[in-house]
Amino acid sequence: MRSLQTQLLYRLSNKRSAPYLFIAPFFLLFLSFWIYPVFYSLYLSFFSATGLGPRTFVALDNYTRLVGDGRFIRSVINTSTYAAASVFILAPLALMVAIALNSSYTRYLKNLYRLIYFIPVITSGVVIGIMFGVVFDYAYGLLNNFIARIGIEPIPWIRSSQWALRSIILLGIWIWLGLNSLYFLAGLQNIPNEFYESAIIDGANAPQRFRFITLPMLRPVTMFVVIQAIIGSYILFDQVWVLTAGGPQDSTLTMTIYLYLIGFRQFRLGYASAIAYSLVFIVLGLTLVVLLVFRKFGDDV
Repeated sequence: MRSLQTQLLYRLSNKRSAPYLFIAPFFLLFLSFWIYPVFYSLYLSFFSATGLGPRTFVALDNYTRLVGDGRFIRSVINTSTYAAASVFILAPLALMVAIALNSSYTRYLKNLYRLIYFIPVITSGVVIGIMFGVVFDYAYGLLNNFIARIGIEPIPWIRSSQWALRSIILLGIWIWLGLNSLYFLAGLQNIPNEFYESAIIDGANAPQRFRFITLPMLRPVTMFVVIQAIIGSYILFDQVWVLTAGGPQDSTLTMTIYLYLIGFRQFRLGYASAIAYSLVFIVLGLTLVVLLVFRKFGDDV
């Protein structure tokens, strides 16, 4: 009798533990390759660590050195410029495209647009970088070939420190315009038509309807697009690395490229960890600012 009870308990315990055994590999990998590196990087940021050599505790010295590091400051300026373009140029363009697609005259294009917007999003960043290396080529590039036909002198897109960052911004607009406009298009389609009909009856013109109906109703989508643009801008790496590797003259040096150079070229792991967490703090700070601004905007509306 006791052996029978023991067998039943054993089977029940196996049934209860079976789901945990199935999900255990995911959590083990998650802990090993995400949680542990995140906290170990924070730990390393307080040490002077080069390669596999000894670790020397330096407290906040790595962070204070960042303030006087000219290349780090340049990388922050470049990355922030790209982020500002993503927020103040890309997002409005995406909204304009969404409004155009949402009009009654272009409704037949929606299905086609939903199909083609995936092309830049699902394409590898390395492939995009190689492809736009041909597009931006000074002598044989598609862009210079096009502008030469309309009488404009060729532009050294990625060869010049004056134009290189602008070229990266153009590339970012090409990649993310479709996806962001699709977000706005989904938001526009969720606005009830009754709001616009009531506004028209009350005598509101198109700019007033856009100001007092469209923009407030799109506030959650706009906030999502802005936060996504900020995060994506500060982790930008692959396309820039393939096109310019941070050059010329550090004009396209981003924070992630500088992190890579310090961590995986010079093996200064402590200093690289401080760069990584400074990036995290910047993104968190900007995200909080965006949340506060949109909350204030919602209160005003």
